[in-house]
Amino acid sequence: QVQLVESGGGLVQAGGSLRLSCAASGRTRSGYAMGWFRQAPGKEREFVAAISFTGRNTYYADSVKGRFTISRDNAKNTLYLQMNSLKSEDTAVYYCAAETTYYSNIYYLRDDEYTYWGQGTQVTVSS
Repeated sequence: QVQLVESGGGLVQAGGSLRLSCAASGRTRSGYAMGWFRQAPGKEREFVAAISFTGRNTYYADSVKGRFTISRDNAKNTLYLQMNSLKSEDTAVYYCAAETTYYSNIYYLRDDEYTYWGQGTQVTVSS
């Protein structure tokens, strides 16, 4: 079992920046790929970014490419999402997710590919 706890959300003006963190605990010795998803009010949860266990491979949704950066520090068991040039449409609850894997350089893009989820952190961007 892996437990995930997000932090770093808040209220920011459009054009501003936030950095989300996701602390993992529990069975963290296993290799696991991680990702960020978000869900805006009245909308389905959507993929934001994913990263392989080594951190070597990353993938972004088109809507955030060039503005968001996903990274991880395995020594600290922590996943990050640096969000720059925020827009009002980025307003959502952001969730981190993890999935154990034997392959150190793959990532997952669909929410049904992840087993472990955090409770979410609210990001609100005011225009």
